[in-house]
Order: sequence, then structure tokens, then C-alpha cells
Amino acid sequence: MSPPPALFPALLGAAEWPRLAPAVRRMHGGEARLDAHGVARVEGAPHWPARLLRRWLGLPEPGAGQALRLEIRRRDGRETWTRHFASRRMRSTLSRGADGRLCERLGPVSLRFALERDGGAIAWRLQGVRWLGLPLPRALCGEVRSRSGAEDGGYAFEVDVRLPLLGRLVAYRGRLAIDDAR
Repeated sequence: MSPPPALFPALLGAAEWPRLAPAVRRMHGGEARLDAHGVARVEGAPHWPARLLRRWLGLPEPGAGQALRLEIRRRDGRETWTRHFASRRMRSTLSRGADGRLCERLGPVSLRFALERDGGAIAWRLQGVRWLGLPLPRALCGEVRSRSGAEDGGYAFEVDVRLPLLGRLVAYRGRLAIDDAR
């Protein structure tokens, strides 16, 4: 019996996967264990409701030039991503949802994304949010813009999360280099 296909190649499909930049395919490919390091710039609203929600969800606090370490562990069609920012550890679990879309679970929140190839990058399009298992009305979900791409041959990422009334909850962007030594 062959192992299940890696999550991102399966979600994007055989026609789109090879058209991604090599750095993107390597980061989102099928290695059971992947470690990377880099630097990120993190932004977010400074008011206390946003700070409290970031803390509760394990999201990083704002700061420029934060060291970032990423661990990806893949097993049985699921991926656990642990991001070690300077201020906080952020862990999420990614899997294929029943509807064939990417599900990312972050504490009490489950996000559902449609993945699309955007040139050599992956664009993540928010489709829905569940809070403690209950679907939120679309008007409360806000906006999540996420892109996994390449810059100067290396892996680059950007995430921007905006919520109604709160504004920018968190936005982070940066670059990562895969650690080849194991």
C-alpha cells in the first residue's frame, strides 16, 4: 500500500503543482519532516482586544526583524506547523476537509481555504471559519490574505488577518530557508 499523497500537491492537483516555484514545492512538498529558519516582520493593531485575541490564539506580537523557526511534521495526510517567533510559539494543524479544501486548526478556530496557483505561488482564499466547532457568519470572518511564494529563489510568505471592528489582528511576512542538515 502506498502512502497518501502529500497534502498540498493533492489539494492543488497534478496539473498545477509542477507550475509552482521550486522553493514553494519544496516547502509544501511531501517530506515527513521539514525545518526552516528565517526572519519575519509582524504587524498588528495595538489595542487591548487585538492583543488579547492574539495571545489567546498563540499569534505573534508585532515586531520587525523577528527570528522565525518553522517545523513541519507530516503524517497520515495531516501537517503540524509550529512557528517559533521571537515572542511566541504558534502551532496549527492542516488537513484536507470533507469538502476537499484545506482546513487549518489554530486553537479554538478552524479556517477553511481554497488553494489556487498564482503564478509560481499559492494563494490561500478564506472560505469559512468555525469557532469552537460552530460556523461563523461570513460577515464576522473578516479577511485573511495569504500567499506562499518565492523571492530571489528562496521561499517567501505573507499573511494578513483583518477582523470586523478590530482591524488588523496580525500580519506577518518574511522569508525562510530550509535547513538541509538533519
